[in-house]
Amino acid sequence: MQVNFRISGRIAKPVEEVFEAVADPAKLSEYFTTGGARGRMEAGSTVLWDFHDFPGAVPVEVVEVLPNEKIVIEWSASEGETGEIGAKLAEADYKTTVTMLFKPLDDGRTLVEIVEEGWRDTPGGLRSAFLNCEGWTGMLAAMKAWIEHGINLRHGFYK
Repeated sequence: MQVNFRISGRIAKPVEEVFEAVADPAKLSEYFTTGGARGRMEAGSTVLWDFHDFPGAVPVEVVEVLPNEKIVIEWSASEGETGEIGAKLAEADYKTTVTMLFKPLDDGRTLVEIVEEGWRDTPGGLRSAFLNCEGWTGMLAAMKAWIEHGINLRHGFYK
């Protein structure tokens, strides 16, 4: 069985603004990477994402960028059984691929879809896939709140 997930949400802003909220590290740091993001999302680069709730910068390899359409990244999978928020999971010996799609809608909003795939079909892989699904869902909700209303949902949320 292939382990993956797909989530989506609509943000009431033009596609260019929504895309930049992910591609620009200063903007991403406002609502998602609580410890900061370093490096613009450009194909072939490795950027760093840091989270106060998961200490330690995470290297993110940028595979593909189509401005205002798509960002594809790869990062090291981690596996764990507990799923405790803030717990450091063991880094696995493989990577997962995350594809973010940005689609302008007729009403001026943007549909954002996020797919993560490549998890191993093991208890640890399944648990970690569920945790990342939760994380990406939270990211979309936080992006919507920040872009549309200037509210940072993650501030103080985890710790």
